[in-house]
Amino acid sequence: MRAALDEARAALATDDVPIGAVVVDEQRRLLGRGRNVREAATDPTGHAEVVALREAARARGEWRLTGCTLVVTLEPCTMCAGAAVLARVDRVVFGAWDEKAGAVGSLWDVVRDRRLNHRPEVVTGVMAGESAALLGEFFATHR
Repeated sequence: MRAALDEARAALATDDVPIGAVVVDEQRRLLGRGRNVREAATDPTGHAEVVALREAARARGEWRLTGCTLVVTLEPCTMCAGAAVLARVDRVVFGAWDEKAGAVGSLWDVVRDRRLNHRPEVVTGVMAGESAALLGEFFATHR
């Protein structure tokens, strides 16, 4: 989670919402890292999770990220939760809950929908206070 928080802080330089993500394999080797780049890249899909999953897939040489863990500072949205399922990650770990757009238990629970053929394990609340504080500081200056 510390690496994901570092990515989130780096997003501040481009005035993107400070959300960071990393993908690690079974041996905890870092395969991909990402931060929000929607503003910097003018890309609506430029979410930290998508960036990290893409980098991890390139590092692995395949799109299946079986055995991997996606770690993100904020509960993933529907797009990112769906990407985690499609990438076949074993686990999604996140810090702060997103009551407005979360799709891993808050508003929706995409990753645990029994109709899907893959359902990653979910671990919540890891360094939630630090993740939420970073977002709170950002939005205090942007509203």
